[in-house]
Amino acid sequence: MEYRKLGRSDIDVSLICLGTMTWGEQNTEADAHDQLDYALDHEVNFIDTAEIYAVPTKAETQGLTEKYIGTWFKARGNRDKVVLATKVAGRSGMSWLRENEEIPRLSKEHVFYAVEQSLKRLQTDYIDLYQVHWPDRPFGAFSGRLEYKHMDTSDSIPLEETLEALGELVKQGKVRQIGLSNETPWGTMKYLELAETKSLPRVASIQNAYNLVNRGFEIGLSEVAMHEQVGLLAYSPLAQGTLSGKYLNGQMPQGSRLALFGDGPLMMRYKGEKTQKAIEMYVDLAKKYEVDPSQLAIQFCNIQSFVTSTIIGATTMEQLKTCIDSINLDITKEMMNDIRSIHKEIPNPAP
Repeated sequence: MEYRKLGRSDIDVSLICLGTMTWGEQNTEADAHDQLDYALDHEVNFIDTAEIYAVPTKAETQGLTEKYIGTWFKARGNRDKVVLATKVAGRSGMSWLRENEEIPRLSKEHVFYAVEQSLKRLQTDYIDLYQVHWPDRPFGAFSGRLEYKHMDTSDSIPLEETLEALGELVKQGKVRQIGLSNETPWGTMKYLELAETKSLPRVASIQNAYNLVNRGFEIGLSEVAMHEQVGLLAYSPLAQGTLSGKYLNGQMPQGSRLALFGDGPLMMRYKGEKTQKAIEMYVDLAKKYEVDPSQLAIQFCNIQSFVTSTIIGATTMEQLKTCIDSINLDITKEMMNDIRSIHKEIPNPAP
């Protein structure tokens, strides 16, 4: 396993990060513990979760994923072996996340409340990486478009207030490093500016979607990541499983997320005609070189210089093994040339 520095910190994280959002919905507590054991045995030291998990989000399952990780820590006594990342939710309609059914915001009060609840569920007294899951202001990360559409932000919680809250958690020792998620170049640079001018903690990472059919991160954020050492934690490297090829030609595998939950808003971006064509071309490319299409897609993320870690997720042990073994795939110059050709023909069909 390869390890990379988390931002400018002294924390080394594995190139593969174990994502957890299915635990509590598609996966049981026993499944979660088995996945954690296997990942740790195969030198994956990085675990990513969030207060809203499991996904799809609902009151009945919210927090179960963190609880399963907490019971694993308690049973194994190995908290010091893991770099643990979780997230605080931005503004949303998920009123069950806060006391008195308040709408979640990124105010100091809500950040402090959220971290205490996560710490209890995780059965730990510190979080290695605490991330803002999405901005409090209107944003376009889930919109399926690359262009910026300006909206009124006057009622948004100021970034400075959110960063001050995170800074207080760092001072208290409850958080070691902070990060962003679903953020833009402007938002990332504003957080960095505030850190510099207000003597507040510096963000160490940004967790955004990145995969063969959504390379929007390369347009502006990759430059920020490299110059500022705010590396990408790439989520959805398989584009909601579509880059495995399992949904091509109308296939609907039993137990898959699409079969269970249908076309959610995030899944719709992968249903377009151009996206389907690009996915088919990438799967055919994998067949041409006799490699697993899932491993090709994940390793494409792994080899990017601006990537700190690629977040994989699995509902079966077979899937987990395939994803972790992606680090052993050699993407040759010929394969990369073919990837470039496909991208040139159908660039970013699913932003």
